[in-house]
Amino acid sequence: MTARDLAATRVVAVGVHVLDVHVRHVETLPEGSEGQLVEQVSLSPAGTAGGTAVVLAKLGLQVSGVGATGRDPAGRLLRTLLSDHGVDVSGLVERDEQTSASVIPVRPNGDRPAWHCIGANGAFTLDDVDLDLVAAADLLHLGGPEFLGGEAAGRLLGHARAHGTVTSMDLLAPGDPDMLAWVADALPHVDHLLPNDEQLRGLTGIEDLTEAARALVGRGVGRVAVTAGGDGALVVSADEAVAVPAYDVTVVDTTGCGDAFSAGYLAGVLAGRSPVAAAAWGNAAAAQVAQGLGTDHGDYDLATVAAYAEQSPTRPAGDRGA
Repeated sequence: MTARDLAATRVVAVGVHVLDVHVRHVETLPEGSEGQLVEQVSLSPAGTAGGTAVVLAKLGLQVSGVGATGRDPAGRLLRTLLSDHGVDVSGLVERDEQTSASVIPVRPNGDRPAWHCIGANGAFTLDDVDLDLVAAADLLHLGGPEFLGGEAAGRLLGHARAHGTVTSMDLLAPGDPDMLAWVADALPHVDHLLPNDEQLRGLTGIEDLTEAARALVGRGVGRVAVTAGGDGALVVSADEAVAVPAYDVTVVDTTGCGDAFSAGYLAGVLAGRSPVAAAAWGNAAAAQVAQGLGTDHGDYDLATVAAYAEQSPTRPAGDRGA
């Protein structure tokens, strides 16, 4: 599939949409009511649905965001930022709760603790989703199934599959066995599950990533593409498990790298690339985002990511990176 073909590809990104506020660099919190000068404060669209939608739109796909924001200035700003990147926001509903937001103090080494308000994402339900839009899409990406619950998420994903739509899913919350039980009904309807390594280990209680991924494949997931920071990604199906190294970049902020990986990987899948080549696209997209603040960082397109993915990764295993 060419870039022109991908430009006609329709994606619906359902679920978590967040406004991120980044502050760097922060080494300590000021005492009492004292202030502190920082190098940069930036705002960006984010979330396992919203962030992935932004990167997919940058890669040239037709993307609709479906989720909830508040009736507040933050919601208006989030919609504007998404629209500016080419995401159709007509599927975002408004709720009385405040817009979901995170404040992320970025440390000099790239660590990023966060304060997060769930806000309107907690009021989003399956009734807010245009099922005809989902049925007409080439891909349904569900970011944050824990907010819908597994039964509702399973109905949404099952509806998509029944109409020939490829399905993918990514979690926002940390993984644990209770979370696995909560979203279990969704798993048999997922073509591509996109967790990070900590989520996957938490969900399954299995330390080895390959075995942990295979445990979820055993629950009905078609393929697991798990990100592991500087170690890149691991793609696991019933038939194979292949590690795909990360790229050597100067890391400024790792916020949104997982969502960027998801977008690059899914673009590769939709373009007909092999799972391993798709994961290389994912790592290449994440490498762009890691070099600045926020999920929307970087001036790149599909051709940039595809060319980047042709390079040989040189980052040693265990280093920090995309």
